[in-house]
Amino acid sequence: MAAPLLQLNDISLTFGGDPIFADMALVVQPGDRVALVGRNGSGKSTLMKVMAGLVEADIGSVTAAPGVRVGYMEQEPTMDGHATLGDYAASGLDVGENYRVEMVAEGLKFNPETEVSKASGGERRRAALAKLMAEAPELMLLDEPTNHLDIEAIAWLENELKQTRAGYVLISHDRAILNELTRATLWIDRGMVRRAEQGFAGFEDWRDKLWEEEDQQRHKLNRKIKAEARWAVEGISARRKRNQGRVRALQDLRAERAAQIKRQGAAAMRFESGQSSGKKVIVAEGLTKAFAGKPIINNFDITIQRGDRVAFVGPNGVGKTSLIKMLMGDLEPDSGTIQHGTNLTRAVFDQTRAALNPDTTLWDNLVNDPTMAVSGKADQIMVRGQPKHVVGYLKEFLFDEAQARAPVRALSGGEKARLLLARLMARESNLLILDEPTNDLDIETLDLLQDILGDYPGTVLLVSHDRDFLDRVATTTIAMEGRGTATVYAGGYSDYRAQRGADAPVKPASKKASKAGAKGPAKSEKSGLSYVETHRLEELPGEIDRVNAEIAKLEELMADPDLFTENPVKFQKAVDALTARHATLSTLEQEWLDLEERASQSS
Repeated sequence: MAAPLLQLNDISLTFGGDPIFADMALVVQPGDRVALVGRNGSGKSTLMKVMAGLVEADIGSVTAAPGVRVGYMEQEPTMDGHATLGDYAASGLDVGENYRVEMVAEGLKFNPETEVSKASGGERRRAALAKLMAEAPELMLLDEPTNHLDIEAIAWLENELKQTRAGYVLISHDRAILNELTRATLWIDRGMVRRAEQGFAGFEDWRDKLWEEEDQQRHKLNRKIKAEARWAVEGISARRKRNQGRVRALQDLRAERAAQIKRQGAAAMRFESGQSSGKKVIVAEGLTKAFAGKPIINNFDITIQRGDRVAFVGPNGVGKTSLIKMLMGDLEPDSGTIQHGTNLTRAVFDQTRAALNPDTTLWDNLVNDPTMAVSGKADQIMVRGQPKHVVGYLKEFLFDEAQARAPVRALSGGEKARLLLARLMARESNLLILDEPTNDLDIETLDLLQDILGDYPGTVLLVSHDRDFLDRVATTTIAMEGRGTATVYAGGYSDYRAQRGADAPVKPASKKASKAGAKGPAKSEKSGLSYVETHRLEELPGEIDRVNAEIAKLEELMADPDLFTENPVKFQKAVDALTARHATLSTLEQEWLDLEERASQSS
């Protein structure tokens, strides 16, 4: 049996309070594809940094197999000393291997020539991911790699991770990518790390079974304590000398119960709808807008009705946020008209977290918000029209009193998102604008957010790249595909892809129409293939071209007559990569031939 890629033994770690991990052990084997899951703040990113050697445990050891490279995708990469993102991404490669960065940059959609000083946070994260993918270590540690990627880039990354021979550990809120890629699950729960030899698709059933067993054990312990306590009350005075051992056993049982760590409950999240809006929320006709000659939207019409959940999807930079701003009246179109319904009260979730001051405490972020302040009360906030103690309200969102008095910058990404939701949910609204609300949220909070959006009687405008979340929430999808094109489809993301494959866009006028349109026929009348197969047939030529380009780059590298003698290890890696690319090309070409033949026979 092959040696483990990485082994952690008896790891204990404490950051000045309760232990994050205690006596933890885990092993990552060659070829492992592991989902690392847990609540926000449970220690997922910390554990990954321990695995990467960036955080040193108080006790225990971390051992990589000889010759195994462990690569870690930094959340906030330091790029000092590098002029461009490409320079940073290529900094770990041998001379002549920069082509790898170029290929990865194309898939992840970032420009390697962008100056580091001018790069956005999202561009820097994509460069960090590109660096890791280009270096191709034997073990990849990926912490929220899909954040700041659009749906097309996520699909590219998913395909690359399917094909890699490397092992990887993946933290992600994207349920679709976890379901598709992972074969094992590491679950951090109250300082314990458990492993299941099944992918994320089976995680929730496994978790719920463990919780059920835990509840049964706690129930048995409580019954035993109750029986022993009854014995103590009824007859201990008569048997004091002979039964001190039983008294001590009762004390031990109570200590055992006290030592059990209570599971963290769900956040008490809910959106409160105030006065109902009019039936028609937004009516837009003929919207056209361009920036510096680049068309954002061209002659776009839509009617959004009360209760609709409208998702905006498309590549980064295509203009999704700009279109929402036009629909809300915050940005003037070049032409066209917009009418708003009556009694609209909006609440906005901003993906940049601009509403949060990172240098002040959670407490101050709430009490200093003009929309929440209570006159003359420094410890209370206004929550849906009623004063409430700030700590009590924060506890509803799973923050304890110590966190309430800590700076916002100390929070994890998911905790910041939860704090922003707390601010948002303190207000009454009937129109929600949610710009990437799913980034960094744990799976339990995502599920809860989905449920409360389903119960919300108002209207929702949603930007997200989380395909599973879109499928669960959206009743209408507006697909923005560049050059001013925006098409309205019924249903969520999968419904949009199916209808797009059939070239049959639908413009629903209501929630009922959206649900009906989401069903769709099972086959494309044009080709006889299913919608998924039709779309796959359209995608394959692009994938074949990409693999051919990679083969050409590798052949160019191997054409160097001195490569074998000067760097035999690099030469062998190029040979292995070339062999793998040719095998992939053969598979893709055969798939294309099979689908093309079936399509031709039915036409």
